[in-house]
Amino acid sequence: MQTVDRPEVSHFTYRVTWSAEDGEFLATCAEFPSLSWLASSQIEALQGLENLLREVIADMEEQGEQSPQPFADRSYSGRFNLRVGESLHRELALRAAEDGMSLNQYVLRKLTAA
Repeated sequence: MQTVDRPEVSHFTYRVTWSAEDGEFLATCAEFPSLSWLASSQIEALQGLENLLREVIADMEEQGEQSPQPFADRSYSGRFNLRVGESLHRELALRAAEDGMSLNQYVLRKLTAA
């Protein structure tokens, strides 16, 4: 009998913030951007969303759908390609040269400064 490798809901990426509009804490999950949970405390908001995710994942499995893999469980190569216009490429290369570094180092520095 084959077992289904289902991610634990505790591995997903959560954020709990105060919603001034709703007057409650709002819990969201990066892997399920369309789902959220409101509650009067941060803990209740997180627990509510985790319970909702368990129900959603169980429903997805019943329907033969695969749930998203948690970001924490994914592997990343450390590389990504970005296409920019010719004039921006030229400007970035020039600024990198003026700072005495490669274009890759320059862009990485700019990305990590954000």
